Amino acid sequence: MTIPNELAARLMRRAFLGQAGVGFGSIALGSMLARDLAAKESSEAITAKYEGLRGFPHHAPKAKRVIFLSMSGGPSHLETFDYKPTLEKMSGEPMPASYTEGQPIAQLQGKELRCQGPMTKFGRYGENGQYISDFLPWTAKIADDICIVRSMVTEQINHDPANTFMNTGTAISGRPSMGSWINYGLGSESENLPGFVVLTSTGGRNPQPIASRQWSAGFLPSRFQGVEFNATGDPVHYVRPPKGVTLDQQRQLVSAIQQLNAHRNELVRNPEIDTRTAAYEMAFRMQSSVPELMDISEEPAETLDMYGAKPGDGSFASNCLLARRLAERGVRFIHLYHRGWDHHGGLVRYMGVCCKLTDQPVWALITDLKQRGMLDDTLVVWGGEFGRTPMYQGKGGVGRDHHIKGFSMWLAGGGVQGGITHGATDELGYNSVDKIVHVRDLHATMLHLLGIDHSRFHVKFQGLDSKLTGVEEAHVVKEILA
Repeated sequence: MTIPNELAARLMRRAFLGQAGVGFGSIALGSMLARDLAAKESSEAITAKYEGLRGFPHHAPKAKRVIFLSMSGGPSHLETFDYKPTLEKMSGEPMPASYTEGQPIAQLQGKELRCQGPMTKFGRYGENGQYISDFLPWTAKIADDICIVRSMVTEQINHDPANTFMNTGTAISGRPSMGSWINYGLGSESENLPGFVVLTSTGGRNPQPIASRQWSAGFLPSRFQGVEFNATGDPVHYVRPPKGVTLDQQRQLVSAIQQLNAHRNELVRNPEIDTRTAAYEMAFRMQSSVPELMDISEEPAETLDMYGAKPGDGSFASNCLLARRLAERGVRFIHLYHRGWDHHGGLVRYMGVCCKLTDQPVWALITDLKQRGMLDDTLVVWGGEFGRTPMYQGKGGVGRDHHIKGFSMWLAGGGVQGGITHGATDELGYNSVDKIVHVRDLHATMLHLLGIDHSRFHVKFQGLDSKLTGVEEAHVVKEILA
């Protein structure tokens, strides 16, 4: 039977439209699948472990990670590592005006100033006879492991800006902290934990507040900011799933949020959306990793005794043990603050309190890392935001004022020579006079040990190449390198 021409034309049109519809549908479906695949790949790229900047490290690193032990409040160098026989002889005599005239003195301007000699005894320890005070008998045991820098200087004489300067290289708020810079450059070694963790403890005189902006990422993506872990209660707020919610349900929620964020980011390309996505993913991973990490009750009794730690007590001792556990799990920068070193009065009493809380745990941390073969690639730094004056300050008992012209810190492990003393202050402990180390030099040296050339590590911000070490010249302290 012959099909009429008109009917044949209709059938052809119908077949064409039907086939075309399938084709258009296939194109649309393919486009949607490609978009979803791209979103999935983008999401996976965002939530994968951050590997750091291309071309980093610049040279072979000696250290993989940093544990920074911040004695917040400013411990006195004159009662810890800087013994001054001349100051001891002149104790009670008028402070020579040639030292203090026109100098920044936080709370002693216009007052009669008298020399204050050391308020404890010193001994010489280790093969090279390093001076360490009687307040620090446990630190004396690791004299051959630490490099004491006795010629530190800084630029800020009050606590908050001085901490900001120590942490960020500038007194201007809103700049990235050293932990954020390091994680941005080198990336993370941990799949389940943040690359930058902060722990705090308190004990001593007049604990100065520590604001979370001290571990801010500043103008870097906020994924690099420090994460504060609570030493008591939940280690991180809301880290545990709500009652009645399973991990599978949490996983589905995180996946849905990732897809929505990826879809939105196709339009706006906002790095903070990437950060938010990574934060959700990290939070999910931390739900299983953090509670296990923070439960130090699983540690052997002899380890707890070595540190002087008790599970859940929130002490500096427990935080030091947690620092070792964090280092083992690949956390890049671990910052411990102990608040209570602001000894304007009652110095002997409160130095005793602070050192009792911190001295043994610091010895235990160095000893533990060494026994586990981790000290060689872990840089440990100990110190405050500034030192204390060599002049008498008698309010509420004999104490010392803030001082920025000379103070002591020490470093251990991670490519640093142990058992040596670097630099010196003058005979009264007022000015650093030999092999002076500025805070910027400390930062440059830390970066160098991590394999980073500080002069080549910068980010464009407000039209400037901003660096941790700032725009002024900074030097790697090569004399202390192993």
